[in-house]
Amino acid sequence: MDASRLTPPQADPHAPAAPGDPVEEIAGGCYAVRVRMLGRALTAMYDRALSDRGVSTAQLNILVFVGKVGACSPSDIGKGLSMERSTVSRNIRPLLDHGWLGAEETASGRVQTLRLRPSGRKMLSSVLPAWRRAQAEAATLLGEAGCRAVHAMGDRLWSRAVPTATRRSGRV
Repeated sequence: MDASRLTPPQADPHAPAAPGDPVEEIAGGCYAVRVRMLGRALTAMYDRALSDRGVSTAQLNILVFVGKVGACSPSDIGKGLSMERSTVSRNIRPLLDHGWLGAEETASGRVQTLRLRPSGRKMLSSVLPAWRRAQAEAATLLGEAGCRAVHAMGDRLWSRAVPTATRRSGRV
């Protein structure tokens, strides 16, 4: 058998994409791919900065969200931070164990309402220098225009998330 028939031809990496090639179209222009890559890179920066503080970026986000909106349910956190229920549950447990969040539970032991405790606020103060270092590193990666764009988009999402949770918690 002819060996050339068994080995697929190598594509020229510099050749233009074939018109209508879905791989190239998605790889070249998909916002979701780029946002996820950026999100992972930023999360890694913050996680590195916070690694010796006993808190992850996801946990820090939950503490800040609860501190901002006041008493709220795990469901409110998931909706507000666009987190899956399992991700919220997995990240809330250590916050409760450390005493940074307080919880009111149902008779079955299910968490109903969460509040930022004074020890949680103190912990946030203690991680602020590390967070600021990560923030500066992120700003370098994003550049000035990128920082403005991220803030504008984030502010729109935050304004949708916070009023919904505060209405549910009774804070206006």
